[in-house]
Amino acid sequence: MIDLRLIEAKPEEVRNLLKKRGVDAPIEEILSLNQRRKELIKEVDALRHLQNVTSKEIQKNPKDKDVLISKIKEIVPKLRELEDELKNVEDSLNSLILTLPNLPHESVPEGKDETDNVYIKYYGEIPKFDFTPKDHLELGEALDLIDVKRAGKVSGSRFYYLKRELVILEYALIRFVTDLLLEKGFIPVIPPVLVREDILYNLGYLPELEEQMYKIPLDELRLAGTSEHTVVPMFKDEILDVKDLPQRFISFSSCFRREAGAAGKDTRGILRVHQFDKLEMVSFTLPDKSWEEHEFLLSIEEEIMSKLNIPYRVVLTCVGDLSFPASKKYDIEAWLPGQNRYRETHSCSNCTDFQARRLNIRYRDENGNVRYVHILNGTALAIGRAIIAIMENYQNKDGSISIPEVLVPYTRFEVIKR
Repeated sequence: MIDLRLIEAKPEEVRNLLKKRGVDAPIEEILSLNQRRKELIKEVDALRHLQNVTSKEIQKNPKDKDVLISKIKEIVPKLRELEDELKNVEDSLNSLILTLPNLPHESVPEGKDETDNVYIKYYGEIPKFDFTPKDHLELGEALDLIDVKRAGKVSGSRFYYLKRELVILEYALIRFVTDLLLEKGFIPVIPPVLVREDILYNLGYLPELEEQMYKIPLDELRLAGTSEHTVVPMFKDEILDVKDLPQRFISFSSCFRREAGAAGKDTRGILRVHQFDKLEMVSFTLPDKSWEEHEFLLSIEEEIMSKLNIPYRVVLTCVGDLSFPASKKYDIEAWLPGQNRYRETHSCSNCTDFQARRLNIRYRDENGNVRYVHILNGTALAIGRAIIAIMENYQNKDGSISIPEVLVPYTRFEVIKR
């Protein structure tokens, strides 16, 4: 939620920033409702004060009781009418503000979609093979590591069985990343994968992701599309101590996405599926530290990819490719020889105080003042896509797959072969 005081103080700046996101914000209506809200608060407070004073007068002057009671009877319906109007105005005002996405940071490039994103860094050399590289599915089926056909019989399209050494590889990736982040002070957590719909609205992901999320209508629950959906709101309606910030979490969970509207897109293999496992970073930090924290989370994502020795590039996403709650976002794309192109494996977003305001997550500073925290999230590892990148970049001419050196202590084998 955008700070109403900012809209009041800089209406044209807010309007122009939202225009960059393609939003024609109802700034005048917001300001008009807010002005009426302030007027009603004064009127309501004045009537409540008069009601309290009159009630005390009854006790002090019993002989004037009848007159004073008549006066209260006149006040009460007026007060109720104004309170009802105030509630309606506040509801209308909040509804309008809740429709507005977060304001983009000044460094975010303009643009309508991912074609306008800016590539700011490349890492590693694209591997050169003396043979025609295979994609992950061909490699996986040849080695009996991936089975999408049998998964299709059981669950339908875009599901898969991961088998044999790839299961061990997934465990190795989980432990490798978790160990790395534990050394950096992150708190490990395994969160719920079901989340209430009102929480998702407060996060800013509904209704934007309405078509992408699995729904359980009977219980008004959704399957989380990422563990950020359940880790961020864990401090809902709480006040954190400034001494505890930043609080950083590394969470592991299965994630679920319907991939609606993606018919015929990336249907081969396990790149775009309905269920996948993921390690996610979430950070709650001080407002004046959040942009530094954003770069820190990105540096961790790069460290993971560089230690796995997978070629990648860093992308600064344009304003049109930002999610609803994000103010700035980086992506990392790994090189996939089987597709002969880069594909996204990570994202990293600073949502500033946008989600904190909607979820009422605050902290108390050294002077006792209560303020909203800033909240960030970043992919530590989308495990399925990391497995794809390892399989395709580490494939050998004989169809075997080498294991990145950093993972060998976890897998206890150096190559997958038959």
